[in-house]
Amino acid sequence: METAMTITRDSLMTLEAYAKARSAMRDEVMAQKKLRRIALGEHILLIFENELLIRYQIQEMLRVEKIFEEDGIQHELESYVPLVPTGSNFKVTMQIEYADEPERRRMLGLLKGVEDRVWVRVDGFDPVFAIADEDLERENEEKTSAVHFLRFELSPSMVAAAKGGAALSVGVDHPEYTANTGALPEAVRASLAADLR
Repeated sequence: METAMTITRDSLMTLEAYAKARSAMRDEVMAQKKLRRIALGEHILLIFENELLIRYQIQEMLRVEKIFEEDGIQHELESYVPLVPTGSNFKVTMQIEYADEPERRRMLGLLKGVEDRVWVRVDGFDPVFAIADEDLERENEEKTSAVHFLRFELSPSMVAAAKGGAALSVGVDHPEYTANTGALPEAVRASLAADLR
């Protein structure tokens, strides 16, 4: 599905304008991130992306790399804009986190395919499993990657139910790792449902 270019070249701030707005934008981003970071057990973190979070990511990249030339800006847009939800889906960055390096290596081997077993469920409907890593393959013969990009595509009736207040839950169902959030807290549910239209 084509991503609506909600973040366009013209909608980005100049480096100077962003320097002035950065502190306020960062506060807003941190408040939203709090609602949009969902832990699945102890070792999988899902970050439900939205336009504000991705816009902030692009502005930060431009600032850190001091990018002000058109082709550089265009490259950042092409890299990040596909992570913005388009109204019928959730777009998620998934991180597999093990502090201990040998344990992480071992688990990334055991968790091959876990990215395809993550689901979102709108109350009253079957779970929707992730479409993972559409940009590039992040798994090889030995192991999965510690970072994946997931898309959960909802039917029109699921979107309507979620917008109407139906409970949302998230889980993962893999032979080596299962977890389920149960119904998400209302503030989290409302934040995620705001991505839908």
